[in-house]
Amino acid sequence: MKRQFFISLLIFILSINFAFSQSIHPITVEDLFSLGRLSDLQLSSDGKWISYTVKFYDMETNKNNSDIWLVSHDGEKIIQLTDNPAADYGAKWHPFDQKIAFVSTRSGTPQIYLTSVAENNPKQLTNISTGANGIVWSPDGKYIAFSSEVYPDLKTDKENQLRNQKKEEALVKGKIIDRLFYRHWNRWTDEKRSHVFVVRSDSGEAWDVTPGDFDSPPLDLGSGHDYCFSPDSREIAFVRNEDPVVAISTNNDIFVTPVHGGEIQKITDNPANDNQPVYSPDGKYLAYRAMKQAGFEADQYNLILYDRDLGTRKILTEDFDRDVGSFQFSPDGKSIFFTSEDQARNCIYRIPVKGGKVEKIISDHYIRDFSISPDQKFLYFSRESINAPTEIYRSRINGTDVVQLSHINESIMDRLEMNPAEDFWFTSFDGQKIHGLLVKPPQFDKDKKYPMIYLIHGGPQGMWPDNFHYRWNAQMFAAPGYVVAMVNFRGSKGYGQEFCNAVSKNWGGGPYQDLMVGVDFLIANYPYIDGEKLAAAGASYGGFMINWICGREHPFKALVSHNGVYDQRSMYGATEELWFPEWEFGGTVYEKPELYEKWSPSNYAKNFSTPTLVIHSENDFRVPVTQGFQMFTALQRNGAPSKLLYFPDEDHFVRKPQNARLWWKTVHEWIAEWIAK
Repeated sequence: MKRQFFISLLIFILSINFAFSQSIHPITVEDLFSLGRLSDLQLSSDGKWISYTVKFYDMETNKNNSDIWLVSHDGEKIIQLTDNPAADYGAKWHPFDQKIAFVSTRSGTPQIYLTSVAENNPKQLTNISTGANGIVWSPDGKYIAFSSEVYPDLKTDKENQLRNQKKEEALVKGKIIDRLFYRHWNRWTDEKRSHVFVVRSDSGEAWDVTPGDFDSPPLDLGSGHDYCFSPDSREIAFVRNEDPVVAISTNNDIFVTPVHGGEIQKITDNPANDNQPVYSPDGKYLAYRAMKQAGFEADQYNLILYDRDLGTRKILTEDFDRDVGSFQFSPDGKSIFFTSEDQARNCIYRIPVKGGKVEKIISDHYIRDFSISPDQKFLYFSRESINAPTEIYRSRINGTDVVQLSHINESIMDRLEMNPAEDFWFTSFDGQKIHGLLVKPPQFDKDKKYPMIYLIHGGPQGMWPDNFHYRWNAQMFAAPGYVVAMVNFRGSKGYGQEFCNAVSKNWGGGPYQDLMVGVDFLIANYPYIDGEKLAAAGASYGGFMINWICGREHPFKALVSHNGVYDQRSMYGATEELWFPEWEFGGTVYEKPELYEKWSPSNYAKNFSTPTLVIHSENDFRVPVTQGFQMFTALQRNGAPSKLLYFPDEDHFVRKPQNARLWWKTVHEWIAEWIAK
């Protein structure tokens, strides 16, 4: 009887373990696209509610839908405010009551709707044919500013509507182009300009306050906050670039104009990038971010304080060797809180308005958005990490007592086994200290040997952060049983401006050497990494580096090049942001051909022999698709094992769920096929 009892108990325990192993599993692409993607945290004026947007994807329909959600300040109540098959997003609270404005496509085009927490009966406010996005309330609640893309030579919405209609109906689809940009990122500009409009919140009457043949907010190098109202609701500050050829200019400037339109006054004369204007609560100051180097998109952002009465400026972060990200004045106007990337994290800092020491408040993981409570007792912020998607948290104003408020992905996350990021540092070829992150595979056993995937980030002035990337997701790479390593080579952000500058004009030099030294360090110091089973993958600049590695000696048995540069010379004539190659390689390709020639992987195509998967998309206007075609042609011509994964309906990123499923399937199969040979 006793023996039978123990047998029964053993069977029960085994069954529990089996059930546990079936429910807890490595992340799959279906899991990745089941997660709600949380964004745009906004705190109500009374501090009682936080609104946010959640986007869900459906793998079978290949579509997504976003809605507005609310969570109470203590996390006790969660409300789904909108539930519509159209996209609802971008909610902003009325400055002094429970009214909410948000953007919805439920009428066919993005328009502004108004609702309230109590009634929750959305009513359409705008009806502009060119659509409305980017809601900003005036402090008195009478107006809402928004952006819309219009034909700059036309005066009325009716005229814009008629021209759009004629273009759609025309049998001839040819374009006559006489300036740059004619296309940008993933779309043709089609002669339109982004303008800032103001609409009365009680009537829907709207007018353009930034007329002219300029983009406001700017087409590129802007922030998430490029127009705003003054505290007295009489003035609007906005950002635009008035240089004649914006494709070679980073010269965004800040302008102001009356809320009803009229004279436009330029208040910055910096030849480099200025953006993100924010008024102080008392209206004395207008703070903004500024770079120093004209033509350099990755220069350091400093925080500037402009005295509106005196016309003087003060650099608050002169001694802070990091970029200023998004920022807000404290409600009493005495401090400015801001985000900044630091050694693979995105942190919250505080600096006194009168100047002084920068203080780090929140240092863990990766902060997306934040708000300060009206009584200045709490911070509310959205945060993620390499093993956890974005959720909303609350802390004391000093960063202590962190509490999670939202749990949008809890049921899915409870079923996934994902390991946190681990930091490592090594000394590179010239004594420079280099930082990286490492992710272990699910069910990791320190006594086993694991193959490694070496990920290379884009930019090149980017960074591998401790965040939950929805495309280059470290957990998805680790899931089949790989160690994943990510090195922030010289040129990366978050390590000071001098470190960032070290990649320019040196694309295949120092960064390549950092990466190769990093591989050797990892193999030597992590005994569970199998040095005979290595693969490398990268996108954009990371794709360039994969192509560069392919032509040189390296330890990798398989390579994955996503939207990578193959030939810098042909790239120059087809990309859209010309300031970028002209800064990185010292001029135009025909005036300064030396570095374009030096850092072109095409020069080493005769050496291509490593099994390489090339991925590229038709609508990538940053690194045009012919770069991928040329890389694949060279591999095939050499007889190197290679495949081309081509997406006719994607851009620099692969966004659609079923395309992403094919992407991951192809990448996993390619690495698995070659890494063990």
